[in-house]
Amino acid sequence: MIPSVLPTYSRAPLHFVAGTGTWLVEEDGRRFLDLGSGIAVNALGHAHPALVAALTEQAGKLWHVSNLYEIPQQQALADKLVARTFADTVFFTNSGTEACELAVKMARKYWYEKGAPEKTDILTFAGSFHGRSSAGIAAAGTEKMVKGFGPLLPGFVHLPWGDHDALKAAVSDTTAAILIEPIQGEGGIRPLPDQCLRGLRALCDENGILLILDEVQCGMGRTGKLFAHEWAGITPDIMMVAKGIGGGFPLGAVLATEDAASGMTAGTHGSTYGGNPLGCAVGNTVMDHVSDPAFLAEVNRKAGLLRQKLEGLVAAHPDVFEGVRGTGLMLGLRMKVAPADFVAKGYESLVITVPAADNVVRLLPPLTITDDEISQALSRLDAAATAIETA
Repeated sequence: MIPSVLPTYSRAPLHFVAGTGTWLVEEDGRRFLDLGSGIAVNALGHAHPALVAALTEQAGKLWHVSNLYEIPQQQALADKLVARTFADTVFFTNSGTEACELAVKMARKYWYEKGAPEKTDILTFAGSFHGRSSAGIAAAGTEKMVKGFGPLLPGFVHLPWGDHDALKAAVSDTTAAILIEPIQGEGGIRPLPDQCLRGLRALCDENGILLILDEVQCGMGRTGKLFAHEWAGITPDIMMVAKGIGGGFPLGAVLATEDAASGMTAGTHGSTYGGNPLGCAVGNTVMDHVSDPAFLAEVNRKAGLLRQKLEGLVAAHPDVFEGVRGTGLMLGLRMKVAPADFVAKGYESLVITVPAADNVVRLLPPLTITDDEISQALSRLDAAATAIETA
């Protein structure tokens, strides 16, 4: 008999009932150190006072009106994003998956309006993850994502990760855009080197095509910059944002230059819930915190501390770990054992981590994690590793 909740998840037998900062409380009273943040969503941790206040205040006023009307909270958040990024305009969604759908539409509509309707192909890369919609799974192209869901949305060209020759050879008269994550999350915390991101920007400029960045997981302060591409000193034409932007409230966005967005006129796209007053009230508060230079400086400092301690952990358990990878507080432990086994041992040691591809366990703590919590995290990760060794 099928469960009342569609069984598409392989869930851990944990039932969290409360959370504060970096901590989650199981219904049996156990306190877990959360190094997953709901998969990089709870940027300010659980029940952050400022977010609780913003949500509570707005909930007492107005939740939803639809985009048939002006929404002041949405306008305020859009203005902040435009002021602090490359973008000239913003469209709000409820998720990163919806942001992907619009990014694909925007790129193709751009060329249609420019008189080049044949330019529909979007170049994507092995190991990528862009959500689970029709466009998202077609963009990723992996068997795990697409098996049984055909026919797939056409127009995506899949390339090996890091193969510069294959990338250059793939650019053609039908290429509309390149879509890439500056750091692959689901793909195993694989950062794109800054010089490669600069090379992508140059390649797009040389061929007159659009650069779409997926910063759903690596954006909103996660790497120590507001957005990961800032480390390379480049800007995209279109960018997908979600996860951390809502601090736990469902919120996403597509940011774009005026030129890239020029085809998206009235009636070409819409959302019932996207950018509603409740979500944008929370998003404004998140943005105020994570875009503060002092806050980002602390993220970088704590990232350095955590990275240093993780290198020591790897050295202490050479049969469990292969190495550390990532940027900022988006880190991965490359494993010599099954990631699922380590995650399970972590649960026994009251620490939450997130598995990924390429034999990696992700560490995505709240950006507000303290030095003491970093020390506690390492103690619990060490206990999990020891449990693996003695099993």
